[in-house]
Amino acid sequence: MEMENRTVVSEFILLGIPNTKGLETILFVTFLVFYLCTLLGNLLIFSAILADPRLHTPMYFFLCNLSILDLGFSSISTPKFLTNLWAKSRTISLGGCMSQVFFYHFLGSTECLLFTVMAYDRYVAICHPLRYLLIMNQRVCALLAAGTWIASSFHATILTSLTFTLPYCGSNVVDYFFCDIFPVIKLACADTYVIKTVSFTNIGVVPMTCFLLILASYFRIVASVVRMRSAARGRKAISTCASHLTVVCFFFGPCALLYTQPSLSNVLATPMQIFCDVVTPMMNPVVYTLRNKEVKAAFRKMKGG
Repeated sequence: MEMENRTVVSEFILLGIPNTKGLETILFVTFLVFYLCTLLGNLLIFSAILADPRLHTPMYFFLCNLSILDLGFSSISTPKFLTNLWAKSRTISLGGCMSQVFFYHFLGSTECLLFTVMAYDRYVAICHPLRYLLIMNQRVCALLAAGTWIASSFHATILTSLTFTLPYCGSNVVDYFFCDIFPVIKLACADTYVIKTVSFTNIGVVPMTCFLLILASYFRIVASVVRMRSAARGRKAISTCASHLTVVCFFFGPCALLYTQPSLSNVLATPMQIFCDVVTPMMNPVVYTLRNKEVKAAFRKMKGG
C-alpha cells in the first residue's frame, strides 16, 4: 500500500546556477555566444579537414572525431539551459533528464578515451616515425575510433540504467542546471549505494587509467625527443604535442575534482562544471587552430587565399 500512495516523478525542475537571480539576460547572452562559437569553431575544423586532402592523416582523423564530440557535448545541457532562461521555465521531462545523463557520460567517456588514442598516435608518430603509417593504417584508426564510441556507450548505458531504475517519488527539484547522476540520485527514495559505488568506480577508474596511459605516452615521447640529434625535429615533435597536452589539461583537471569530490560545494562545483560543458568545447578548436600551421593553411585554402 505504501508504494501505491507514492507519486511517481514524471518531470524534474532544474534550479539552475546558484545565486544568479536577476542575471538571466546576461547568462542567456553569455551562454549563447559561447555555444555559437563552439558550433562555428568545431564545424570549421571539421570542414577544413574534410576539404583538404593533406589533412587526411591519422592525427586529423582523430581531431575530426574530437570536433564531433565537442559539438555533441556542448549541446547536451546548453540548449536546454538557454530555453529555460528564455522561457523562464525550469522543467525537464523524465526522458529529457535521462537523455542528459546518458549523453553526458557517453560523450564524456568517449572524449576521455579519444584523448588516450590521440596520445598513442603522437607516441607512434614521434617514437616510430618510419613505421607510423604502417602501424596507424586506416583500419587501425577506424577500429580505435569505433572502440572509443562503443565502449563509452556501454559505460553510459550502465550508469543511466542504474540511475533511473531507482524510484523517484518525493521531491523533483534538481539542485543543478542540468541532470547529472549525483544531483539526481539525491532525490531517489531508495538506497543509492550501488549507483554511487559503480559511479565512483567507472567515473574514477576510466579517466585515471586514461590519464596514466597518456602520461606514459608522453614520458616515452620526451625520452625520444631528448635523444634526437636534430633540434628542429625536436621542436616540431614538441609543437605537435603541445595542442594535445593543452586540451588534455582542460579536460582532466576540472573533471578530476568534480567526480572525485562529489561533496564539493556548489560555489566551486558549478563554475568547474560550466568550464567543462561550455568553455572546453570552444577552446579545443581555438587551441588546435592557433598552434597548427596545417589547419591554418587549410582555412586559407577554404577562403580561397
